Amino acid sequence: MGRPISDVFMSVIFKYEDAYLPNLIALSYLAVTHFGGLVFMLAEYLPLNIIGVVFFAHSMVIAAYYIHECAHNSLFKNNRYHRWLGEVLLWLCGSSYSNYESIRHKHMRHHTDRADVVSFDYRKKILQYPKLLKTIQFFEWLYVPAMEIVMHALVIILPFVKHNRRHLRLRVSTVLLLRVLYFTLLASISYKILFLYPIAYILFLIVMRFMDIHQHTYELYETLDYKRGEEVKKYDSEFEQQNTYSNLLSVKYPWLNLLVLNFPYHNVHHHQPIKPWYALPQKHKELYGDNDEQVLTFSDLVKSYHRYRVERVLNEDPVEMPVKKMKDNFIGVDGVSFLTTH
Repeated sequence: MGRPISDVFMSVIFKYEDAYLPNLIALSYLAVTHFGGLVFMLAEYLPLNIIGVVFFAHSMVIAAYYIHECAHNSLFKNNRYHRWLGEVLLWLCGSSYSNYESIRHKHMRHHTDRADVVSFDYRKKILQYPKLLKTIQFFEWLYVPAMEIVMHALVIILPFVKHNRRHLRLRVSTVLLLRVLYFTLLASISYKILFLYPIAYILFLIVMRFMDIHQHTYELYETLDYKRGEEVKKYDSEFEQQNTYSNLLSVKYPWLNLLVLNFPYHNVHHHQPIKPWYALPQKHKELYGDNDEQVLTFSDLVKSYHRYRVERVLNEDPVEMPVKKMKDNFIGVDGVSFLTTH
């Protein structure tokens, strides 16, 4: 007997033959938790509201990491599908003020330059606004990801401030209007959405930042708006691996890393960037075996996240610091999310 028509169809769509089932499960989970979570947040009963917030927040996490997959063209044979899915997912995780191509461009520069590439380093500028800095640090002390919120807010603000972002004004204005109308409609069903959605969004940002801050000890360059310069050509693949860390949620129970779509397997991701998310654990095992030189434990990361939550706002760890020997002093870096395009 020949292959089922559905299998043939999916083999034409997906880049890898084994991609259909894991992506069907993950994308179905994303859809159910996003729209189911929204329904629960609009429900009358508080227990359903709490469940809805958790589901909705987690759906945004999965959506964000699928955007990351799309950026690497690791899902489909036709790259147009990556762009289409990426644009849809940006809406689901509240990052649609940026366009998909801008997000992909920034992330690809991160890989090709082997650096954290931004259009400006907020650490230099925020010192000019001491009251704002103190406010941000106060909320960070309260575990509110204030700096991350500011970075996402700047995606909306910068097109109206920076000349080279003027072309994004129409998109930002349109998205802002549509989202105001959308939340007005939701609020007419249940006013609770006006504070439950922000809670879900803050939880989403906490997870995303927790996964970002300890994955590299890279140099930061304000060159995103320019072509790749000579300054980063000194970084080779050996440097990349030595300054990249796999911050696994669990080594003993690897299935827990599926909660963030296997994003913690970061060394193998940088070694083979188009390797799909579901294949990373096995590839990690093949490449590194029991070698844990670049693996950071969840307990140490939680301690660092807590201990340095205020200091991290202005911190930049030195490049090539011996992280495993100085794990108690690995503070991490804010403002490097692939979802922000500045």
